[in-house]
Amino acid sequence: MDWAALEHNYGPATDVPELLRRCAGPDPDDAEDASSDLLNLLFHQGGWICPAAPAALPFLLRLAARPDVPVRRGLLELVAMLAHEAGRVADRFVDPGWPPAWQAALPAVRALLDDPDPVIRRAAADVMGSCTSPGAATLPALLRRWRTEDDPVTRLDLVLALGRAVLREPAGARAEETRRLLRDLLDAPEAQLRLAAVHALAPADPGLPARRLDLLLHAVREPGVALWRHSGTVETGVQGVHHWTAGLIAGPAPDFALGLLADHPDDEQRTGALAQAGAHLARWRSPAAALLPAVAARLDDPSPEVRYRAAELLACLGPAAAAHADEVAALLDDTGARSTRWRETVAEAAVWALARMNDPRCVPVLTGLLTGERSGFAEGSAYFPAEDWHTVVLPALDEVLLPLSDHADALLPALRERLDTATDPQLLRGLCEVVAAWGPLAEAAVPRLIVLLADDRTWAPAATALAGIGRAASPAREPLAARSAGGGPHADLAAWAYGKVTGEPGPFLDRLGSTATGPLAPPTLRRLADLGPHAAPWADRLRALTADREPWVRVEAAHALWAATGDTAHTVPVLTSAVRGLAEGTYLPVMLPAVRHLARMGPAARPAARLLRGVGDRDERLRGSGGWRGFVQDEEIRDAVDALLTGACAG
Repeated sequence: MDWAALEHNYGPATDVPELLRRCAGPDPDDAEDASSDLLNLLFHQGGWICPAAPAALPFLLRLAARPDVPVRRGLLELVAMLAHEAGRVADRFVDPGWPPAWQAALPAVRALLDDPDPVIRRAAADVMGSCTSPGAATLPALLRRWRTEDDPVTRLDLVLALGRAVLREPAGARAEETRRLLRDLLDAPEAQLRLAAVHALAPADPGLPARRLDLLLHAVREPGVALWRHSGTVETGVQGVHHWTAGLIAGPAPDFALGLLADHPDDEQRTGALAQAGAHLARWRSPAAALLPAVAARLDDPSPEVRYRAAELLACLGPAAAAHADEVAALLDDTGARSTRWRETVAEAAVWALARMNDPRCVPVLTGLLTGERSGFAEGSAYFPAEDWHTVVLPALDEVLLPLSDHADALLPALRERLDTATDPQLLRGLCEVVAAWGPLAEAAVPRLIVLLADDRTWAPAATALAGIGRAASPAREPLAARSAGGGPHADLAAWAYGKVTGEPGPFLDRLGSTATGPLAPPTLRRLADLGPHAAPWADRLRALTADREPWVRVEAAHALWAATGDTAHTVPVLTSAVRGLAEGTYLPVMLPAVRHLARMGPAARPAARLLRGVGDRDERLRGSGGWRGFVQDEEIRDAVDALLTGACAG
């Protein structure tokens, strides 16, 4: 075989023959490495079936059939992934050699259903369920194996494979027999077989899981759920089975999550229940009323992980969970720690929950965390995708402090002290952003910020903080002027900060004038907007930028143009276009400033208000991120839309 003429994910497939030989070698560790390399080369992250895959397929199955090959299961997992991907992607991404190669390989897969090793039989059932071969070609072998199979885990995998295979047309003469078998298994004596039957039947009967909710809850909460750890198809523990099964039930109804939250003697079950409650709350708003009491009831759980997750979820819900603040405050001395790398404590989740509720009881603890060696919070901002699960993670310290301006007086002494000792640039930048957000309330930090201005390594975040404080930071006038005059990559920042502190925009406008033909980034556009009518000479340039290809540039240019000229005829349509997807439930980070800018325009923004008037009624959260940040994004965008609707109706 001319492997050099074939391609895998990393180029010519000349390395595949040796990797196949190593899979059959005497060293199990080396065979495992070779199997992993084959997975990476032939599948990687999916998206296509490469030309080397059909050539390798018969060799993978020959190796999987040999009892002396230590990585048989891993090779079959690779085959299952390729077989599934071939049916998932468009035909143009499937190498033309794959369909005939798979057709030729199917008898070998069917033969592995009778392998003496149940692990291999499970993997073979998974391949049969994952492939694109019609039911007519797969159901007879699966039914034959079902009649003789006595391994309880393999029986679960066979049920799932039968459910998938019967959906692939032509399903053949055994299709009705299969459907009848699956329906009968809904009343099987084994709870996990009943669960497998619901999963197998649900694609053709989406309402079945809700009708058999009691069946599902019993199965996922009884000890037999441990069988799924050994499944070739699912291969997951309690939390994974919770998540897998929750996916069968569409919509915001909290019944499944509530059922999981009922008391249970097993720590993993109670942890999994909170994980599922978090996933449900991360997506939907309405279940909060029903789930909150059950989540709060876990604050005194004997397991530190369960207490931590309960407090973390209440923190995510923030103001909506304020009725449980006393119960959260009782955990401020709870040193119970998670078993994670960072050993986060229950108390750290509790103080964050109180901060989200704007409860003053968070202040003494945050003061101690600011001055201590360990804050307990993340070292920097982290972003996670909005998935169908909830990512349990604490924010960075500055993200906790940012909304606490009501407590600025009490927190500032510790914050100033931390500014004195902060050596991590990311932490210093975050603390300076907190000072900027607190504005004139943080005036007491000015002396320390002036010290930071003298250091080339720290002056830029200090200038940002001073700009936020504004006129109350007037003692920083001269050092900011010096930084502005000195040139360098951030001289425009210093000039802008000088204007905010003194009310004199001239230096900033002069610096912009020297780069009149260069690009204007969103931060510069925001600074121009701060200048209001002083930015009027830039109106033509700003108007042109409202047609830029980058949405952030368009939005900030439109706002700066309005701030400089009061032009709403041009800017309102630009900003309304940026938020159009919000009316259909799409959230993008750029939409939040766009809505806020529109809210400042009052009645002129009525077209946008009419577009977004139904946003508040949407139950699904408006978010672009997972974890706690998704909850905050939903709160912020809804508050901004409310402000827009109020402002547009004024006058």
